[in-house]
Amino acid sequence: MNLSYIPLDEYRRKWIFNHNEIPVCDEDKNAIKPLTEKSAMHIWNKLISNKSIRPDLISKGDWAARSNSWKKEGLWQAAWDSEEPQLPEPIPESIEWNDDTPVFFCYEKYQVIETTWKVFKRNWKCFLFFDDGPFLISSTEKQAIWFQQNGEFQLGIRS
Repeated sequence: MNLSYIPLDEYRRKWIFNHNEIPVCDEDKNAIKPLTEKSAMHIWNKLISNKSIRPDLISKGDWAARSNSWKKEGLWQAAWDSEEPQLPEPIPESIEWNDDTPVFFCYEKYQVIETTWKVFKRNWKCFLFFDDGPFLISSTEKQAIWFQQNGEFQLGIRS
């Protein structure tokens, strides 16, 4: 399927990438591509769940609901609150994607943003202004990150 996108300026959550305390450079904004609802639904159904529409509704049968899908965990909230821009450990040491690896930040079935691993790493705090359990996944890699609303995250493998 060819994916379709919404211009970032028309995206209803665009303010998270225009926040004055966490600026996003224009080059990165050009690489942050919100998907249309139809394309978001396709990615969610293919890579997350074809039964559940939100992370909190992930259910038995979904790969993310299996405890053996998740290998490591950590805390993201303290790193998000800090002045330091880096992703919290062990994410950088565990995710071995190339900088140009396409990634999808999946808030829910109809809210998915495509970008690259490099752009996500630089701007991860902006993506997590909405922290209702989003997933970071790639269609070309099996590793996944699930950010929990309580400030924790899980690192795992999609099956």
